[in-house]
Amino acid sequence: MSATPENREHTAGNHDHVDIPSPTAWPFVLAVGFALAIAGLVTTPEISVLGGVLVLAGSVGWFRDVLPHEQEETVRVIPAEIVIATSRRELERIDVAPELKRLRFPMEIYPIKSGVRGGLVGSVAMAAVAMLYGLIDYHSIWYPVNLVGAVVYARELQMSVARLSQFSIILLLVALAIHLTVSLLVGLLYGTLLPMLPRHPILLGGVIAPLVWSGVVHASLGIINPLLNQRIDWMWFLASQVAFGCVAGLVVIRHAPVHVRQFMPLAMRAGIEATGLRDEKHEGDHAK
Repeated sequence: MSATPENREHTAGNHDHVDIPSPTAWPFVLAVGFALAIAGLVTTPEISVLGGVLVLAGSVGWFRDVLPHEQEETVRVIPAEIVIATSRRELERIDVAPELKRLRFPMEIYPIKSGVRGGLVGSVAMAAVAMLYGLIDYHSIWYPVNLVGAVVYARELQMSVARLSQFSIILLLVALAIHLTVSLLVGLLYGTLLPMLPRHPILLGGVIAPLVWSGVVHASLGIINPLLNQRIDWMWFLASQVAFGCVAGLVVIRHAPVHVRQFMPLAMRAGIEATGLRDEKHEGDHAK
């Protein structure tokens, strides 16, 4: 609909409609005319003449659209609600209790029993991989056991492979003590670390932690125990650590995490009944 001087005042105060310039092809005709007029300078005069005709027609037609009154169209305004959405992840805000002076991490850990169970079950998986290594490479399950026991009895490493492949009660007891102690400590460590990566616990416990631990042992064992460094097979060592990490991590995450109590007073952490620390019993409430 074209806007005329009569209805222009009506649309000026109407917010549902707006006046915009009417569409016209005359600017395009004028531009083509100028292009042909210039192109004729290097081609033929007829093209320049055609271009001049188009320039004249485009100029007259364009001026008639704006003079004496500008040609406009009235269009209806349809309001639309603009919703700005983002695909970026939002940070989850952690509610801090008023009694806390500052936020402590982690907020939750797995109970101690989960770390103990994870360490014990993981130690079985690691021992199974180590014994498989002994059977495949040396046809004896006692070879990896004796290597672990040789951490204390380093003179055993100077013996032949045949001697290390034989059963030794002393090396077995030493290896069991070392293996169980380290497994329990690492299992307890998993109970604290795994809540820090709740979405991918096996990635932390079964891949990242074994790789870091194996890298530290590989870098330091040549200085601590050069003889053991020559005997150990690092690919099988890494496989046993990954087996421990995966199994221990799966066992640990089966338990429900508990809130950290480190910010509580010592009396509450110790379970001591003290005035002001626990809710007082209402009058009339008696133990039945």
